[in-house]
Amino acid sequence: MPWCEECTKYFVPNALTTEGNCPMCGSIIAQSDVNGRPILQPVTAKTLDLKSLARSTGEDEKAPWHFKLLVAALIVYLSWRVVSLFI
Repeated sequence: MPWCEECTKYFVPNALTTEGNCPMCGSIIAQSDVNGRPILQPVTAKTLDLKSLARSTGEDEKAPWHFKLLVAALIVYLSWRVVSLFI
């Protein structure tokens, strides 16, 4: 979360200027990732590459285990409802 020392205020990344500066005082804001490490190249309108984000090999897009469990439970439930129609 970008923090401006001069303004003592947090900003969302969309509220920053296109260069990554504070919209109120214009000072440079150091951005950090979720773990608190500083981001070397802040994400701005100039550095954002949407084409590289849209490209995907599909290797990292697997269904989570709990989704598979819910699908299996749904199949068992619906199978039982079909069997209970004839009993």
